[in-house]
Amino acid sequence: MEANIDIKLYRDRWNAVKEIERQELRSMSVEKHWKQINTLLRFAIENGLTRGDDDGEMEVFFRWAKIKELYKQGKLT
Repeated sequence: MEANIDIKLYRDRWNAVKEIERQELRSMSVEKHWKQINTLLRFAIENGLTRGDDDGEMEVFFRWAKIKELYKQGKLT
């Protein structure tokens, strides 16, 4: 019975952490989000991490480029 209580407490703690992270992400500015993404990308490139062949990779790149341009133009907040 005690193990069930421990598991419940463990899950409750992680659910609380998950909620805090969700709130932080929701309140984060587009600029900060963009900087974090670029930091992760630079890290991956510098360390030789790749996703392999991905037919949709360029489409995603172009979408992000469009979002970045809209942000620079002040059309996204």
